[in-house]
Amino acid sequence: MADPRAAKAPPAAPPPGTQALRAEALGARLPPLVVQADRVAATVLQGVHGRRRAGQGDAFWQFRPFLPGDAAGRIDWRQSAKSDRLFIRETEWEAAQTIALWSDASRSMEWQFSANRPTKRDRADLLTAALAALALRGGERVRLIGGPPRAHAGRAGLTSLVESMSTVTKSRALPAPDHSLPRHARAVLIGDFMAPLPEIHAAVAALAAWPVHGHILQVLDPEEETLGEGNRAYAGRVLFEWGGGSGGVLVPRVEEARRVYLERLRHHRDGIAGICAAAGWGFLTHHVDQPPQAALLALWQALSPQ
Repeated sequence: MADPRAAKAPPAAPPPGTQALRAEALGARLPPLVVQADRVAATVLQGVHGRRRAGQGDAFWQFRPFLPGDAAGRIDWRQSAKSDRLFIRETEWEAAQTIALWSDASRSMEWQFSANRPTKRDRADLLTAALAALALRGGERVRLIGGPPRAHAGRAGLTSLVESMSTVTKSRALPAPDHSLPRHARAVLIGDFMAPLPEIHAAVAALAAWPVHGHILQVLDPEEETLGEGNRAYAGRVLFEWGGGSGGVLVPRVEEARRVYLERLRHHRDGIAGICAAAGWGFLTHHVDQPPQAALLALWQALSPQ
């Protein structure tokens, strides 16, 4: 029988009463997190078009040719006099929307296959901050679900938003209904969503009923998702631990459990997708061994006005 080997376990939970110390520890990560998020956002921004579009506002956007059905009063005669065509002067749509973000900090987010990969929580925090950076650059307002009931705006808002991430109470619970959110805000929830499907359904349904339109990004480690593959596959007796050894499950022959595990995980993911579809939400997945830019670009395009 193969020797037991333990899957990567999350760090031990801090003793009760150390919430302030945990916040301080996260606060020490803020400067590099802000810099890294801004760098990832800048990389994505180079490959996408801006969010500007025609609409109500005072700022000039563009001239376009006059089309049948356009009101004659919209013709810009000065621009039209420069050619033999008639032109409409369009202003820029200025109605900024509020984008509400939530990053999972449950214990399962501490999964780490190797030191060369980020934990799911590190990747979720990075994507949350990078998406905020993109939104703030695009002139949107950004706030945290479960955080202070105020929105951040402008490029300088990124640092204060990430600072707020250190004070938001992090727990296993999915976001509760937040009626301080503006109606018709856009929400993005980032985590592994290993919670029971009824809990996920309740959280999404409560936000959708407000109404808030949103997207879920499920962050997974590929070895966690498949119990390893090829020469990295878990085999024999494997002890899966959490809480620094305070709890765990010993699987006698993990290769025999793999089929059931994969089937249940597939069913769980299909359930999340169904919950999102019923609420009119989007559902995306991301693996921590992949560059964060791909997931960030997909989220940004999903949030773009149609």
